[in-house]
Amino acid sequence: MKNKHLILLVAVLFLLPGCVQSTWNSEVNYAGALKNAMINGDITPKMQLSELEGLENLYALGAVGNLKGEIQIFNSDPVITSVEDGIIIFDDTLDKSASLIVYAQVKNWKEIVIPDEIETRTQFEEYLKKEAKKQGLDTEKPFPFLLNGNFKENDWHVIDWDSTDTIHTHEKHRESGLYGKMKNTELEMLGFFSLYHISIFTHHTTNMHLHFKTNDLNHAGHSDDFILGKDMVLKLPSE
Repeated sequence: MKNKHLILLVAVLFLLPGCVQSTWNSEVNYAGALKNAMINGDITPKMQLSELEGLENLYALGAVGNLKGEIQIFNSDPVITSVEDGIIIFDDTLDKSASLIVYAQVKNWKEIVIPDEIETRTQFEEYLKKEAKKQGLDTEKPFPFLLNGNFKENDWHVIDWDSTDTIHTHEKHRESGLYGKMKNTELEMLGFFSLYHISIFTHHTTNMHLHFKTNDLNHAGHSDDFILGKDMVLKLPSE
């Protein structure tokens, strides 16, 4: 009889709001490192995107080989962008290579409405870490996330590096191709969070790396900074 009561109690606790119900047990993989370019000037390809062919529920971001564009893959759909003659060119194949790529497979996502008082990237990063812990994710390990909604602002770029330039800075990377600021735009962002991959796949001032695509697929690339709008939705991996 006691065992029946115990089982019932566990079942009730499992269903209560606020109780952790699931944990994502997949892995984040990567090839290349930001410091290869920033410190060593190495922008050579480290992986062929064709190696990802056939992977289901794949989410990835990174830089095209030789820093000639941006890699975005949402649910196994490539949205690769590069710059030609001053315009953004889209490629939906896996024919290119990557100087840097970080990727994971996520079948299920849990949606959380972000409080409206969370607006800046810095505020969001703090919120993300706390919410991920609340949802049962191990924040000692890297994990992907999605952001959906109408962004008040999004500072972006698509890199187009001059192969003869051996001096790398974040600002030069941003200004080498196309860049700008979009306002009041419906976006989907893919990000990766990690406390322990600074200069690997996150920059030295942040624990996040984010790329984006607009809902109308007119723009896609690297997100440098943003301001969130109202009723934004965070999606975290869930099993």
